[in-house]
Amino acid sequence: MDKASSSSTGLARTISDQLLETVGAAFKYPPPLPSGEEPSAAGGSSKPAAGEGGALSRKSSRRLMTAASPGRSTVASAGGGGSKNTHIRKSRSAQMKLDLEDVSSGAALSRASSASLGLSFSFTGYAMPPEEIADSKPFSDDDDIPEDMEADTGKRRFRTEPTLPIHLKFTDVTYKVVIKSMRTSQEKDILYGITGSVSPGEVLAMMGPSGSGKTTLLNLLGGRIVQSTVGGSITYNDQSYSKFLKSRIGFVTQDDVLFPHLTVKETLTYAARLRLPKSLTREQKEKRATDVILELGLERCQDTMIGGSFIRGVSGGERRRVSIGNEIIINPSLLFLDEPTSGLDSTNALRIVQILHDIAEAGKTVVTTIHQPSSRLFHKFDKLILLGKGSLLYFGKASEAMVYFSSIGCSPLIAMNPAEFLLDLANGNVNDVSVPSELEDKVQIGNAETRTGNGKPSPEVVLEYLVEAYEAGVAEDEKKKLIMDPIPIEEELKSKVSSSKRQWGTSWWQQYCILFCRGFKERKHDYFSWLRITQVLATAVILGLLWWQSNSNTPKGLQDQAGLLFFISVFWGFFPIFTAIFTFPQERAMLSKERATDMYRLSAYFLARTTSDLPLDLVLPVIFLLVVYFMAGLQLDAGCFSLSLLIVFLCIVAAQGLGLAIGATLMDLKRATTLASVTVMAFMLAGGYFVKKVPAFVSWVRYVSFNYHTYKLLLKVQYQHHLLTRSIDGIALDGGVKEVTALVAMVFGYRLLAYLSLRRMKLSGGV
Repeated sequence: MDKASSSSTGLARTISDQLLETVGAAFKYPPPLPSGEEPSAAGGSSKPAAGEGGALSRKSSRRLMTAASPGRSTVASAGGGGSKNTHIRKSRSAQMKLDLEDVSSGAALSRASSASLGLSFSFTGYAMPPEEIADSKPFSDDDDIPEDMEADTGKRRFRTEPTLPIHLKFTDVTYKVVIKSMRTSQEKDILYGITGSVSPGEVLAMMGPSGSGKTTLLNLLGGRIVQSTVGGSITYNDQSYSKFLKSRIGFVTQDDVLFPHLTVKETLTYAARLRLPKSLTREQKEKRATDVILELGLERCQDTMIGGSFIRGVSGGERRRVSIGNEIIINPSLLFLDEPTSGLDSTNALRIVQILHDIAEAGKTVVTTIHQPSSRLFHKFDKLILLGKGSLLYFGKASEAMVYFSSIGCSPLIAMNPAEFLLDLANGNVNDVSVPSELEDKVQIGNAETRTGNGKPSPEVVLEYLVEAYEAGVAEDEKKKLIMDPIPIEEELKSKVSSSKRQWGTSWWQQYCILFCRGFKERKHDYFSWLRITQVLATAVILGLLWWQSNSNTPKGLQDQAGLLFFISVFWGFFPIFTAIFTFPQERAMLSKERATDMYRLSAYFLARTTSDLPLDLVLPVIFLLVVYFMAGLQLDAGCFSLSLLIVFLCIVAAQGLGLAIGATLMDLKRATTLASVTVMAFMLAGGYFVKKVPAFVSWVRYVSFNYHTYKLLLKVQYQHHLLTRSIDGIALDGGVKEVTALVAMVFGYRLLAYLSLRRMKLSGGV
């Protein structure tokens, strides 16, 4: 028995020595042995097979070498027969139940490093020297740490230069809207005395059910609503709102207001060129746009169009990140966001909230409304405002919200997301919530209207209790903190915020050039769509076939050609006016958004918007006339063709001006289309072809009709040297100065009317 026992003990020791020597050999990264050579069972001659151990990382091998160093000393002293060393070897052989081949591989060594060797030390009581412990810590070597660890792990942090810190405080904020009917008008309260504050570096989330006043409060804090029906106090560094803050505030609306035909990179580049200060060069502004693309993780889709309802583009999460990038590109001090996670999956929502958290860490003040966030999102907010039907139910740290509601007797009966619990309370739903004794007593002594069918209190009673509990316990303390213990703010910060001077990012001419290029890129897709080209070409071909090689040398042929010229004047008056009507109503949301941030002057936008259409408007008429003119057999003269083309251009620009004026005045597509239809019909009937003698009391319509003047000019150009007649339909075939003057006056007059209408419109943020 003793012999067998000693034999088994020796065998165990031999296996342990083999394992330890193999581990030590693997750490030394020796060159591979020739094929067929076996590793020896003793000493340092043991070597791993070729290619094995190469997968070890530098840090893993360092930790394993540190852990293995006591083992090497144990092997070296094995001949001494020390009991402690024998015990270590036994514990190692018992724990390292690995094959020799697995141990010699890099993957096995990596697993064995912490799972086996480290445990053996803890079980045997072996104490490593302090310097070896320090050296064995993971990533302890500074040379092994990458320059950008966050780039390796996929985590991005928002990096930006310092910005002007702004402390936002609001006390007893109220808001009413006036509802007007046919006979009376009444006021409706939207917000009832909301109080709170948020400082740089914090994210304030506003929660509540739909219709609770979240968006209204956000617009008030962002300076988007400035009316006499607003009550209370809203201060920025203890100063009231000023125009200077427009360039310091970023506001992301609930709907992504973006141009669908521009790419992600183009959208952010144009925003950077318009909004960043004049001190930066164009290259620096474009680099800022590129940096924002990288920070928001949009580099993969930067050359993809934004897209829209009928245009395929980027995803919803990417579109929302572009909207955020449009605002953070100016390095704002205050960032407001209206439900930035609506319609997104949980992963994209978490990514956007993480971006907001990183932005706040950079020293900015972030305020956002949120609708039913997940628990992970909820715990990323610093402060929370809970609203219920316009009343404040809670304001304070988001992490303390559950504690507060538990203190007033409202606790969840089942495990649930804190956000779901708070929204249930804001809706007055207490089905899975403990009802406080005060509320139960109120229900028992009340009438049947105060309880629901299952005996629970009604939502109105619950909200009333929550409002009373907050006002009695917390509201006054919060107001005293804001008034009696304000945050110390330097006078320099106060003076900067109180400046009433607007800050434009670029000069007027630069704004015009940038907006011209942006408008041209955006609308060229619509103007040169196959539908529009087909419409114009089909009309031209039909006219050419109907008037094929008509002859003006006979009275009947002359009358036929006059009908063709009148149709040309009507078609190129009708076509542009119904295109221009949609211009400002469709871009009203974009104009409101960009004007609210002082991105550009209204005059620069208007001129760029109207002139960027001209090159596009004048391409299709050239194609149209090239087809009709020669198929119909009109005057084959270069001068006549050129003058006819110029007259059509003048008609198009005048008609376009009228469409812009109608659209800007009404800002409603249905009403604008109706008015334009009636106007075009009146101009066409008074155009001089259908009615030769117009009654005196309506004859003025003829002189404001661009169809009438265009028709007269086309007749004079075509037949001024005609041998058969000197007049057609009572129109003299000489002169033409009055008609040209009238059309030029319409070109500028209608556009001036459109501009004045835009100035009078109450766009968000003012103009």
